[in-house]
Amino acid sequence: MLGRMSADPSPTAPPRRAPAGAAVLREDVTDAIRTAVFEELAAVGYARMSIEGIARRAGVGKTAVYRRWKSKLALVLDLVSAVATEGLPAPATGSLYGDVRALLEVAAHALRHPVASQVVPDLLVEATRHPEIADAIKAALLDGQHGVAAVVVRDAVARGELPEGTDVDRALDLIVGPLYWRLVVVRSALPAGYLDGLAVSAVAALRA
Repeated sequence: MLGRMSADPSPTAPPRRAPAGAAVLREDVTDAIRTAVFEELAAVGYARMSIEGIARRAGVGKTAVYRRWKSKLALVLDLVSAVATEGLPAPATGSLYGDVRALLEVAAHALRHPVASQVVPDLLVEATRHPEIADAIKAALLDGQHGVAAVVVRDAVARGELPEGTDVDRALDLIVGPLYWRLVVVRSALPAGYLDGLAVSAVAALRA
């Protein structure tokens, strides 16, 4: 632990000094950098984004960025992972329709986030050239959603609402796929009652 006193019980033993550069990172600076990443990605895209541009937009030196992340890739992937972990735990409403409707509500909120609407599509293009980006996006986005869908399917099977062996990947495609298409690809607003109708359709498809 930094700043811990020497183990020597002698009253004359001086306290250890924290090594140079061990100062606590300021959270307001970290937040400013993260905001700058969003703005820089929206302005120039991932390929043209640079640590210099991020630092300039955040009003900090490049050193402040490199103290927190070793590269622009590490920075962006950390941001994607942080956003992907936001939201509610797996729904437990007591019915398949209720769980699907709740999952759609969470997914709609997440897909309206700037990471989904601006950053992720750009990263998916980069992922075709950089396997590490593809792996990180899968871990940050797909794996988490897959875990939630697995709980929804498991509970529905236990209640007798879905047959044994229902495919979790197919369930996730049926539930979230149309919403992703509407909000991220087409970029169209959701009319009143859209999530209710989509939940009904998804449940019917899962039972088919």
